[in-house]
Amino acid sequence: MRQAPAVLRPAWWWSAGLLGLLLALLCFAPARWMTDRLGQASGGQLQLVNARGTVWTGSADLVLSAGADSHDRAGLPGGLQWRLRPGLSGAWPTLRVALQLPCCAAGPLQLAAHPVAGGWLLTAAAWDVTWPAELLSGLGTPWNTLQLQGRLQLQTPGLQARWQDGGWLLDGSAALQARDLASRLAPVRPLGTYSATLQASDGRPPAVAVRTDAGALRIEGSGQWRGGRLRFAGEARAEPPHQAELANLLNLMGRRRGDRSLLQMG
Repeated sequence: MRQAPAVLRPAWWWSAGLLGLLLALLCFAPARWMTDRLGQASGGQLQLVNARGTVWTGSADLVLSAGADSHDRAGLPGGLQWRLRPGLSGAWPTLRVALQLPCCAAGPLQLAAHPVAGGWLLTAAAWDVTWPAELLSGLGTPWNTLQLQGRLQLQTPGLQARWQDGGWLLDGSAALQARDLASRLAPVRPLGTYSATLQASDGRPPAVAVRTDAGALRIEGSGQWRGGRLRFAGEARAEPPHQAELANLLNLMGRRRGDRSLLQMG
């Protein structure tokens, strides 16, 4: 008896099967795929652990660390929740992202990314978030030595970042207020309340300024983000009634010049 000839599937049949498999992978890609990429991109300083869900809708514990091999770690209470949705912005394909921090913000951070001529445009909507200063200790030196306490509030009316010619161009503003900061290295509690502002426009490097709103430890300074690094110069000093109490802290903060410590970064 002659054997029936094998049935040859047309090329489109195999193509449809591969396309279906690809779509399934995209739709149900585990959240771990994204958490691994975030850890690599941040050098291990920003980590998502115990990830649940998919790349598109999921949650994880958010951890700050000094690096992938560091023992310094601090987790954000309540973790992070995310949602990614593809769409259109005019004629451009757009990826919309919502990031929710249940512990620290009333509403999610809304992000949108889409291609533009010569690069990509990332837009962040207005946001207001507050978190404990103790989290900074997870980043290692010098934060694990200072062991700061207090509240950090970040506010922005909106920011845009454009990827062009191998770098990011920032446009917009943000303000950070550190309220009632204290340190285990200083007997004066609180040390003070401080404000930092970031302003960028017209493709110029973002400018950073720090000032003291109130307190025994006075900090002032300014700088710029250049090449992905903050270059900052400033000074710190103690109000006359607290100079003896804050002398050790000032010695750790920077090189002394009289009653001041010179602050340098980058």
